[in-house]
Amino acid sequence: MKPRYPASAPLLLPLFLSQRAPPTKTQTAPGRGRKWAELPDDVTASILLRLGAIEILTSAQMVCVMWRDICRDPLTWRTIDMRVDPDDQRHIGYDFEKMCSHAIDRSSGNLIDINVDHFGTDELLKYITDRGIKRLRLAHCYDITNEGLSFETSDLEISYCPFSHEPIDVVGASCPLLKSFKFNKRWYRWPHEESNDDALAIAGTMHDLRHLQLLGNKLTNDGLQAILDRCPHLESLDLRRCSNLKLGGKSGRRCAERIKKLRLPDDPIDNSELVYNSVFKCMPNRASERGGGKSP
Repeated sequence: MKPRYPASAPLLLPLFLSQRAPPTKTQTAPGRGRKWAELPDDVTASILLRLGAIEILTSAQMVCVMWRDICRDPLTWRTIDMRVDPDDQRHIGYDFEKMCSHAIDRSSGNLIDINVDHFGTDELLKYITDRGIKRLRLAHCYDITNEGLSFETSDLEISYCPFSHEPIDVVGASCPLLKSFKFNKRWYRWPHEESNDDALAIAGTMHDLRHLQLLGNKLTNDGLQAILDRCPHLESLDLRRCSNLKLGGKSGRRCAERIKKLRLPDDPIDNSELVYNSVFKCMPNRASERGGGKSP
């Protein structure tokens, strides 16, 4: 199935660089600062990758011939970071599905790791996963359904997406060799509400897991015990903001004995890569959670 917006279609990318203000006293005028063109290609490539795919496609590749050539190198696109910030005026008006497809095509089969944030459909997801990627991160993706999650990968993150436990069954059946799984939610939406649906789905389908992260989950000690029973290879377990867990007794001791790297419910989350930009303020207040449905 081809993407709804062909990756070969031309992208209308504004020349942001032409809109910069002239150097001020605190800025470096041309010719007086670091000579970027003299940096080794691998150093320049490392710098460009930190910008993210959106900035590369909309501005960085237009700076000079050397940067353009590096941005066209398929190895530059082994990792694609497409994190859209809804509060960033520079991100308004773009077709991010088309842009993402274009970035995937530039990888020429070298893509292994991709972040998709604040956009995406089942169609785009299939276009991504047909490449046999090793790691996929989905965050704030409201138009992806359970059916779109039928693919294989070894490292999957689904954060702040409108899913209940049903997608876990789909992922578990599609990814029998899944090694790392992150399924994160907004814990403050369910004060004093308990549910082991997610935990039981993980325990029932993901027996080869090494790493599991469940930020803000509603599971109880019973759900945790099921995971420990059915996922014997777990090495790291992140349970931050899982406020229903009581780990002062047997469950806590079992975790401490079994898990090499354990994050407890009250451990700080400020430095987590999952809490960035507008993660708490940009979610629409949609209908209640359902599989492949609306907001969590």
